[in-house]
Amino acid sequence: MAMLAEARQWFEQWIGAVATAVDGVAGRFMHRRSVELDENADGTFTARLAASKDGSPLTPASFRLDHDAPQPPLSADWKAALDGSRIEVRLRSDQIVSRVLDFPSQAADFLDGMIRAQVDRLTPWTAADAVFGWGSPQPVANDRIEVAFSATAAAKVDPLLRLAGMLGAASVAVTAPAVGSDGTPQQVTLLDRSLRGLAGPTVPRLLRIALVSTAAAAAACLLLNIYVGGWLQSEQEDLQHRISQRRAALRLDANGDTSGLGLLAKRKQTTPSSVMVLEAISRVLPDTTYVTELRIEGNKVQVVGLTQDAPSLIRLLEQSPQFTRATFFAPTTRAANESAERFHVEANISAYFGSGS
Repeated sequence: MAMLAEARQWFEQWIGAVATAVDGVAGRFMHRRSVELDENADGTFTARLAASKDGSPLTPASFRLDHDAPQPPLSADWKAALDGSRIEVRLRSDQIVSRVLDFPSQAADFLDGMIRAQVDRLTPWTAADAVFGWGSPQPVANDRIEVAFSATAAAKVDPLLRLAGMLGAASVAVTAPAVGSDGTPQQVTLLDRSLRGLAGPTVPRLLRIALVSTAAAAAACLLLNIYVGGWLQSEQEDLQHRISQRRAALRLDANGDTSGLGLLAKRKQTTPSSVMVLEAISRVLPDTTYVTELRIEGNKVQVVGLTQDAPSLIRLLEQSPQFTRATFFAPTTRAANESAERFHVEANISAYFGSGS
């Protein structure tokens, strides 16, 4: 659970950082409405705006803070004008502690730490209980600089921050009067805080939606990749298995057992080709014999044709080393208009099938 909480915290911090960066880029191209909020001597505040959204001037609105709420309540036009605006608060001088600080000129790059360390000495408050700021360093004699310093209580500014947040302001800047060593009045910024981005909560919400959508798409792609990859792997293994089986069926093993390839080789060695059988038949049969049909089935040959002396064909085939067990498989006939006999002879093809003579 602790790890989950840390991850969520890191995620929210990352979302906030990205939203801030997006808002910073957008701020360069978008103009925020500016509202001046001046504190009056009686403790009231007066808000001034150059123009409203429709271009018509807004009458300045004066109010007093009562439990962080303006009294009397602001008009609808003023609420619309303050929404998304930048509020610039100018505090009156009697609420400010102002000093002129003197430092060596070499301390110009370290003013933040040096001034912060002296706040509790320069003001009635500690650094944590005060808001403070200083103006630009002014060079003086003897290689030294002077800085106009102003501060007020954080309790004075906090109600204004809550009011700005309630009204939907984008940022708040609090300034206070200060006087330089030469008597020149200055305005010192005590606080400049961004309350929300230009788009409010829209950018973080869109970022969350985009990240969740991206994560869901990535998970879906991963699952699809696992499924398709597993299916392809299974198909590849099945194909390899079938290839191995085919190869094994065509391979002659070391023990001499015959596989498909061996059987084919043995059949080639023991079974003559049709051309060789035809050649042997042509050598055995006399010139007065004519073959009209020749069939070879396995190790048996059948010959049909015309001859002058059919019985002699059996003797001729038996005398040949290429044929054995010659016999008639159908009666010998003679047509009325033919001088030759029609014969039907069959014989076994010998396992030994030499070239003959």
